[in-house]
Amino acid sequence: MRPTFLLLFAGVVLFATGSAAQKFQPKSIQFKGDPEYSGQELMAAADLKTGVVLTSAEMGEHSKRLMDTGVFDTLTYKFDGQDLVFSLVPATGLLPIRLENLPLTPGKDLDAKLHDRFPLYHGKVPTEGGLLDNVRVALEEMLAAQGMKATVAAMPFGVAGRNVSAMSFAITSPAVRVGAIQLDGVSPEMQSKLKVVADHTTGTSFDTESTAKNLERAFESFYSDEGYVSVKVHAGWLGNPIAGSEAIDVPFHVTVEEGRQYRLGSIHLPTGELLTVADINKAAGIVSSKSENMSIKEGVTLRTALQVVTVEYKSKGYLDCVVTPHPQLDEAAGVVNYTFEVQPGPVYTMGKLTIQNASDELRAMMLSAWKMPAGAAFNQSALFDYYYKQGNTPLARTFASANCKYQLAKNPETNTVDVTLRLEKKN
Repeated sequence: MRPTFLLLFAGVVLFATGSAAQKFQPKSIQFKGDPEYSGQELMAAADLKTGVVLTSAEMGEHSKRLMDTGVFDTLTYKFDGQDLVFSLVPATGLLPIRLENLPLTPGKDLDAKLHDRFPLYHGKVPTEGGLLDNVRVALEEMLAAQGMKATVAAMPFGVAGRNVSAMSFAITSPAVRVGAIQLDGVSPEMQSKLKVVADHTTGTSFDTESTAKNLERAFESFYSDEGYVSVKVHAGWLGNPIAGSEAIDVPFHVTVEEGRQYRLGSIHLPTGELLTVADINKAAGIVSSKSENMSIKEGVTLRTALQVVTVEYKSKGYLDCVVTPHPQLDEAAGVVNYTFEVQPGPVYTMGKLTIQNASDELRAMMLSAWKMPAGAAFNQSALFDYYYKQGNTPLARTFASANCKYQLAKNPETNTVDVTLRLEKKN
């Protein structure tokens, strides 16, 4: 509930019913209490003009226009026979706007357009009120001006009540998708390979902030698989979005600087150990008839190495482990060597084990076969061994005849993992 406005004359609150007919012509109009907004912006938002004769009812209407924006918690005004002074208490919790899937470019230009229409818009909106809805409608109108008839909704971005960081504006109808992708700078031998990546991405959901970055990462990863360690990729929107009956498609332009191909040399680990391609393939169970020097697809092997090292750390309970490869290029030999940086994070231990959808006899068998006691370092890969490496036992035959599922509940406060095992009948 918002407080009622107070109209004061020479410091005395006026309640007389006949006062609404009185007319006043302030020599100046002043605003105090919220330096965020200029007097000119507040005058425009209140639809006030200097030198105009006002009734007390009209002053109340102008004040209501300010309050209805949702930018202020309270507002009082006083006329002392010469000056009309507004005292403002700014609202707390105004949020920056975030475009979720609107094919509009966020930033200074968009903010300037919104500010021109709504003087109290300074890049932020309240969680409720006229300014919030005005911005939502304005975004719909901007889309419509580009031929896109869409319904835009506003919602808090983040965890409600705890970590809301922005007010997100999203098109709820129609769907917004990644459209056609135009590739430039791609060598002939890579054209057909990259078409697979482009076709896989086309038609996926569009995100204003992340789609271009995701495209860059996808193409860089693919090139890395082929040994192009120094590849540079830039993605951006191409022309205007295409509005159809079922969806809005946003076309993209992807420019590639391939660089040269490299062979994978060796990998240095934080422990000081040295991994070769043969070591990595052996650890991953890969058998190759090719020698190391014949391999040019370093990315596939690099990703295998990343997986091998990451799994090794996670098997010791480092579930938040992050492994980052840093390349060192030997241009003369055409070889790339890597140093792995490892951020292990805390050790997680086994918490509570719950077995669902099992008889008492089966539950007892499953508990007896479980080899990770509470308090032991949690090893997620042990779950695969548990379900599929029981040997020739009645429990193994039971697992073979069921859909074996598990659910993990990781608690970062206690660094424990609760495990729920569940067997479901196969169709």
